[in-house]
Amino acid sequence: MQLTNRSEIVVNKKMTFMERLYLPAILSGLMITVKHLFKKRATIKYPEETRPVAAVYRGWHVLKRDEQGRENCTACGLCAVACPAEAITMTAAERKKGEEHLYREEKYAEVYEINMLRCIFCGLCEEACPKEAIFLTDRMVPSNYDRGGFIFGKDKLVEGTSPDTRIDISKRTNAHRKP
Repeated sequence: MQLTNRSEIVVNKKMTFMERLYLPAILSGLMITVKHLFKKRATIKYPEETRPVAAVYRGWHVLKRDEQGRENCTACGLCAVACPAEAITMTAAERKKGEEHLYREEKYAEVYEINMLRCIFCGLCEEACPKEAIFLTDRMVPSNYDRGGFIFGKDKLVEGTSPDTRIDISKRTNAHRKP
């Protein structure tokens, strides 16, 4: 009884003299190897060379600042709730007098950590953020031998205040907008 039509009938035909020599099969295999020697390499020497990534590439997270250099994150926790891998943890704190130049709202994230080993780079944290504080950039997360090095705190996530340390996310935001 045959359940599928995928079975093949095997024929035990006798090999010819040339087939028994295996020489044509070996030569054709060598020709394939020689052809691949002159093709362009598929690999690159990373990190010396980098490939261009798509505008919608999701890489290293960044916590953005506003035009005045204040942190956008208000520690609402929506990014942590939206994260399916539960990679984001944060501790909220209230802004004190004299810290208006550091934080935009009354509440800010005192501790903000992303476990890059758990993150699946889905971008749901970016979509859930009502303050446009977190974005995924085109930067790649560096490799490391230590697991502790993959827990990124605010020191690695918050962009700098000077214009040359700002991270441009305009390509990514423009790629998502429809004309």
